[in-house]
Amino acid sequence: QVQLVESGGGLVQAGGSLRLSCAASGSDFSINTMAWYRQAPGKQRELVAAITSGGSTNYADSVKGRFTISDINDKNTIYLQMNSLKTEDTAVYYCALDGAQWYGVEASYLQVWGQGTLVTVSS
Repeated sequence: QVQLVESGGGLVQAGGSLRLSCAASGSDFSINTMAWYRQAPGKQRELVAAITSGGSTNYADSVKGRFTISDINDKNTIYLQMNSLKTEDTAVYYCALDGAQWYGVEASYLQVWGQGTLVTVSS
């Protein structure tokens, strides 16, 4: 079973930085896209940043120029470097993976979510 483990959340002052990590583990799977989402209290979950296995990235307008998503490394791990944090970045951040689970030569769609890590930005 494929699992995602996130780490790196915490409390930081506005203007500070944090780096989140997300590691995928399991067997017989391939990755198309890994992404970070966030959900603030009372709000819907939103996409923060995504990266494909080919290296194409996509960012929410609200984080462009401040956040950077890393390439998917050979340990199936990604990072989210968050700089110039604002109080409105406070949320639970979730890692997500889209890909395929392989059963021999056959594959089924795979989507996995992490448990979330809390980021709190104080003023």
